[in-house]
Amino acid sequence: MSSLEVHDLTVRYGRFTAVERVSLQVADGTVTGLVGGSGSGKSTLGKAVVGLAPVSGGRIQVDGVDAGSLRRRGVHPVQLVFQNPYASLDPRMTVGASVAEAVARTPGPQRRDEAARYLDLVGIDPAYAARTPDALSGGQRQRVALARALAARPGVLIADEITSALDVSVQGAVLNLLRRLQRELGFAMLFISHDLAVVRYLCDRIAVLDGGRLVESGPAAEVLRDPRHETTRTLLACIPALPAMPGSQEAAA
Repeated sequence: MSSLEVHDLTVRYGRFTAVERVSLQVADGTVTGLVGGSGSGKSTLGKAVVGLAPVSGGRIQVDGVDAGSLRRRGVHPVQLVFQNPYASLDPRMTVGASVAEAVARTPGPQRRDEAARYLDLVGIDPAYAARTPDALSGGQRQRVALARALAARPGVLIADEITSALDVSVQGAVLNLLRRLQRELGFAMLFISHDLAVVRYLCDRIAVLDGGRLVESGPAAEVLRDPRHETTRTLLACIPALPAMPGSQEAAA
């Protein structure tokens, strides 16, 4: 699979600096949670990695190769799943056609079968391939968006607040699906969220942004057990209680 490395990344919009000299790594087969409050720059960083935000400085590498040069060669080893499932799919295309677009290198007669396979992988009945997004629920649309991203066979997946626009009743199901697929397929993942309870459930490491700057990072258990920055402590305080992690000392007590 692949690893993602971000070195001194800076993103500016005119005079406004959205991300300033941020460095982080997502090792092969692991999950890093990128957390922060609204406006902290976390979604901007995710977009910059896939070429959707202007990079003013720094480097983005996938397996040691410049991500921009890979895109120019038509190679897209990083895929992004957006926050809003109602805006991330073309309303004029069937969901089968949307997923099939991501397997463009597959011979034409096989694309439909590949699209059906990826829909089934994320828990969508392949018979739904003929439907347009307006016929699906928010949770189903987000599963289709995930299928589309995975159909491109990325080594790195960026998930940007992918459950925040969903009903609470379906958030857990989507997160469980994402966790299972990451473990089965082995892709590296940058999981962007403001919810440390969710990040704790999914992630091996945590990186905390505040005002576009990286203020804390480390193994998830350490950051959550002994947060060193006020932003991390504030995010933790927003959660009524965190259950003990499986295998942790708290769980064993």
